[in-house]
Amino acid sequence: MDVLSETIAAIRTGSPTSGMFVRHAPWGRSYPVVPGAGFHVVLQGSCWLVPPGSVPMALGVGDVVFMPRGADHDLVDSLDSPVTELAKPGEPRELPGPGVRTVLLCGAYELGRQRSHPLLDELPEFIHLPARPGRHPALRGAVDLLAAEIAEPHPGSDAAVPALLETMLLFILRAWLAEQSSDRSSGWAAAFADPAVAAALRAVHEEPARPWTVPDLSDVAGVSRATLARRFTATVGEPPLSYVTRWRMLTAARLLRDTDDPLGAVARRVGYTSEFAFAKAFKREYGVAPGQYRRAEDKPPLVAV
Repeated sequence: MDVLSETIAAIRTGSPTSGMFVRHAPWGRSYPVVPGAGFHVVLQGSCWLVPPGSVPMALGVGDVVFMPRGADHDLVDSLDSPVTELAKPGEPRELPGPGVRTVLLCGAYELGRQRSHPLLDELPEFIHLPARPGRHPALRGAVDLLAAEIAEPHPGSDAAVPALLETMLLFILRAWLAEQSSDRSSGWAAAFADPAVAAALRAVHEEPARPWTVPDLSDVAGVSRATLARRFTATVGEPPLSYVTRWRMLTAARLLRDTDDPLGAVARRVGYTSEFAFAKAFKREYGVAPGQYRRAEDKPPLVAV
């Protein structure tokens, strides 16, 4: 079981969006907060990302910036340039001008926020992945393919673009985890690097319906109960059985969104023999009953940030 892939599948909702924007200096764009995650890739030229009340970030060709919680920010060609645009639906993709040309690939992902995941919670507001030679070639390849499909659509592009966006999200998170691998004392980079914790996580993801206990998980991990509890909590951010409950609820929410399975079947797949007990646990975590969650109206798609 690939824990990272399963985690992304559980927290992702809706369809990702993307677009290419071309601006000529001087320019400045304001990006309001979005209810999901967003990214920017500089394909040509350079710019500055200016977070509110924080240090501006210089971006060059090939740089990727990921906003896991859709934080508001500005993009400007120069720190002296005024912000005159607001990112919104229907805006022109390219504005002519005499100044230096900058090409940006931007996108947004919808994420389920009612019940988060500790992997997402630990990420900073802005993840900057500079384009360094030899670093993260898979991410570079995904960016190049996505940019080519958006710049010149061909038959099949409507299927290729969403798939590439999903792939890029995976590669962004993989690259970030690799960047953090030098400090393996805490966090999800440490969780994946710790054989015992990684084994316990895989077991929970493979069998969320199993009535897990700490002794069961410690047997799978090959360490003592106390050792697993300590290392699991230090890296994942919560005790093993708390994570079991979190993963069951995330899995249930995905099944309610993506399948027509009866509520009883969903309950059994996440470890509840009683539909009533499942409904009670789900409402405690999400604030609504499972049926209400399933019937909730679809949100409008996010704007490509």
